[in-house]
Amino acid sequence: MSKESTAIHESSGNVFADLRIPNPEQYLAKAELAARILRIVQKRRLTQAATGKILGINQPKVSALLNGRLDGFSTDRLFRFLNALGCDVQITVSPPRPRAQGKVRVMAG
Repeated sequence: MSKESTAIHESSGNVFADLRIPNPEQYLAKAELAARILRIVQKRRLTQAATGKILGINQPKVSALLNGRLDGFSTDRLFRFLNALGCDVQITVSPPRPRAQGKVRVMAG
């Protein structure tokens, strides 16, 4: 067996940023919204068919959503899904910081 050196890098806390994907905060926000939807579906023990009726989408789209394939889902659409599941969604815009890029975060209430 040969010993190979493996480099280990500490995560920034955002896997999308670590992978150098453009707009990582938006991808992370969508992933967190989808995770919230998944937890609600699991807690309520909804089938994909029942979830689809509530969200107004077909079962294959529910499957994609619950499995994290989010390219077909906008943030706004995920907000509407959360509303359909009985969640309130609040959006807060902070005052601008002169020399800093703004961030998008999903916070649990």
